[in-house]
Amino acid sequence: MRLRLAPIFLSLGLILATPLAMPAHAAIKVIVNDVPITDYDITQRARLITLTQRKSASVAKRQAAEELVDDQVKLAEADRVGIEVSQSEVDGAFNNIARGVKMTPSKLSSALRQGGVQPDTLKKRLKAQLAWNQLLRRKFSGRVEVDESDIIAALQKTDEEERRTSVEYDLKRVIVVVPKSSSGGFKSKRKRESYQIRASFDGCDNAGALLGKYSEVVVQPIGRRLETELPEGLKDEISALKPGKLTKPSNSPVGYEMIAVCGKREIASDIAVRTKLENEIRSEESQRQSRRYLLEVRRRATIIYR
Repeated sequence: MRLRLAPIFLSLGLILATPLAMPAHAAIKVIVNDVPITDYDITQRARLITLTQRKSASVAKRQAAEELVDDQVKLAEADRVGIEVSQSEVDGAFNNIARGVKMTPSKLSSALRQGGVQPDTLKKRLKAQLAWNQLLRRKFSGRVEVDESDIIAALQKTDEEERRTSVEYDLKRVIVVVPKSSSGGFKSKRKRESYQIRASFDGCDNAGALLGKYSEVVVQPIGRRLETELPEGLKDEISALKPGKLTKPSNSPVGYEMIAVCGKREIASDIAVRTKLENEIRSEESQRQSRRYLLEVRRRATIIYR
């Protein structure tokens, strides 16, 4: 299950408030398995919801209380089965969000505080989500079965033209090698060269002359890949490129890597739309499994509203 965090900072710069300080005597509003949830906790989560979802204060506060109950139930279930989420995992998820919105973790923390939300409020939500994802993978073995009949039924509802073709790419990997023991200065030089190669690259057939100007540049064939087989992180970038162009350089254990789109063609196949529909059906079923499991563990929990 993927974490659903993409919308988190769409409105972060638009909604500013006076940061809250932790009250000396926060009132307890809910107790979940002997763990108290205070009005401060609820206010903080409500502010985070307002920042991420633009909901009214009253709606956000009601949602915040239930989210916090669910989070505590999830953490208790994780503890029961021996799942523990480390602080480094939480920090890693927090840092991933920062990268996604082009901020450093410290700037993200500052932006949250400007919106009246302590960074720990987001980190607590992330910890519960990480624990729940591990629980789901363990309980359902990371597998969600999809019936062929469901795919066929969904296919019949799509546009006929959309079902006819898929896109196939001919790809190569271009690696600008950087030994692990290299200095920072050498790494910066190789990064600049990677961008120079990308800017000058004009097709796979005549790439030899260009790449020959640089030392230790390796070209590896990837071969033909359907659009459905592209790596998730590169799918959009590759599909947007014209044949003969390179993706942006990315860090790898061996240096800076780029993917060359050597060819692109449409083929007669419904595999693209089938895969898309299958993933959608799988996602819906995963959500149903998650909701059923949460209801199950909530029934076992002791929840006292005050």
